[in-house]
Order: sequence, then structure tokens, then C-alpha cells
Amino acid sequence: MINTIIFDIGNVLMKFDYHPFIKDLLKDDETIEHVNNAMWFTGYWNDMDRGMNSDLILQKMIDAEPDYEDEIRLTFDSVGRCIKKADYAIPWIKDLKARGYRVLFLSNYAEHTMYANPRVLDFLPYMDGGVFSCDEGVVKPDPRIYMTIIERFNLNPAECVFLDDSKANVLTAKAYGMKAIHFEGYESAKNQLEELLL
Repeated sequence: MINTIIFDIGNVLMKFDYHPFIKDLLKDDETIEHVNNAMWFTGYWNDMDRGMNSDLILQKMIDAEPDYEDEIRLTFDSVGRCIKKADYAIPWIKDLKARGYRVLFLSNYAEHTMYANPRVLDFLPYMDGGVFSCDEGVVKPDPRIYMTIIERFNLNPAECVFLDDSKANVLTAKAYGMKAIHFEGYESAKNQLEELLL
């Protein structure tokens, strides 16, 4: 019987809508390409999710595309603007809690992102806790972070449902014996979850 629901955060309980944000911020396609390369395609953002110092990561991004330092700094400092609240997050969590389920989070998340827009995390007080990758030095789909939440909250994986927008992360959860849902939208995920909770 399922007793615990584990949510990813980014693009599940909040929206990380990067493409329109950077298009509006930088306008020029060539500039956008170079800034995207520095921030996302180098893997440095994942290092920040692992808890590495954000100032050091920013410098590595600049070193990757030094001709675009000003634009990289602007984008890095403004990234909170691309994070949007999901209106369904708190009602969904409150409904599950009211029905007796424990609700946790397991998220790849950087401290920089937390401080960039803390208001989007206003659902956290309604949850029973969870694990941020930046606190553990490891990111999904590394099995160690799944073991961390299992051990910390004394979970029986067979009694858990995990929701994530990454197929790789979902597959790792299934490998640990959890039920898992690939999140592709609220209505679909909610319906899939309800089927598992019957």
C-alpha cells in the first residue's frame, strides 16, 4: 500500500521556463547561443546543484565564454525571473496530506536558485521534508541520493510513488522498487497518481 509521495521540484511543483526568459533578456540569437553554452551545456550548472560555490561556478561559466561575460553575469543574476510558481502545487500537496499520505521532495536544486526566487518554494512548509541535492553533494539520477532519502525518512520503496520530469530519474526510482511517474503535465500526472493510490 502506498503511504508516501515523493515529488521532484523543478518543472513539477514549479516551472523553470528558461527559453522565453533568456530570449526576452538577451534578444540576440547569437548571444543567446553562447550564454546557453556557458550556463547549461558545460555542465557547470549541475555542479552548482551538487553544492559547489556559486561564485566559482559563475567564473567557470565566464571562462567558457569570456567574450560574453556581461551577458552571462546578467543572466546568472536574473535567473530567478524564469522560475514560476505552479498554482496547483499547494492544493495538490494539501489534498494528499489530508488523505493521510506523507509528502516529501527529492530535487536537484542549487542554493543560488533558492535565493534567486524563494517565493516559488512556498509549498515546502506543507510538506514533510525532503532532500535537496545541493545539501548532499550529489544529483539525480545518482543512486546515492535515492538511498539518502530512503534512509533519512525510513522509507519502504514499495510504499512510495516518485514523480519527476526526467525519464532517467524515474528509471532510477523504479530500480529502487518505487512506483514512479514521468511528469509531463499536472492533469496527466495527477490522474496517474490517483490510479496508483486506488
